Amino acid sequence: MRNLILTALLGLAAVNLSGCVPVVAVGIGAGAMMADDRRTASTYLMDEEIELKVASRIREAYTEGVHVNVISYNRRVLLTGEAADAAARAKAEQIAKDVTNVREVQNEILLAGVSTIMARSNDAYITTKVKARFLDDRRFSVNHVKVVTEAGTVFLMGVVKREEGAAAAEVAAKTSGVAKVVKVFEYID
Repeated sequence: MRNLILTALLGLAAVNLSGCVPVVAVGIGAGAMMADDRRTASTYLMDEEIELKVASRIREAYTEGVHVNVISYNRRVLLTGEAADAAARAKAEQIAKDVTNVREVQNEILLAGVSTIMARSNDAYITTKVKARFLDDRRFSVNHVKVVTEAGTVFLMGVVKREEGAAAAEVAAKTSGVAKVVKVFEYID
């Protein structure tokens, strides 16, 4: 409950801010998160670049029938979303593999019609609930685990110790609305 109230207050504060204050706040927040990240600063920035390039190239290749989310963590790319057929799914994976600095691709694109805005909103809500529950758990740092939800399946990425990954997966699995949890972690122990 505390986390829900905190999230609501932060959201209201962001809406009421104007000018460049939100940009500064986001910059400070990103800097703080990067300081606690197990990736190097250059890898963090490389992940951002990989996401932009892969997403852009997939959008150029497909104007209809494909919805792909691109998440990069430590140069490992996770593809989620929907594609109309296996050829489109495979092509999206190849596009990701062809981007400079990508070292691995995990293709979780479903063979299905493009999801609705309502389904994507529900996935965003599930992600928010999982992240809020992470704040109450002291077995791992919330900054070490990236959460992505697609069609009720929660994907967990990060560079973690095995016990941290297990704890994060446990918390995610016990969150209402979560159908399945997939660990896409890199382990450091």
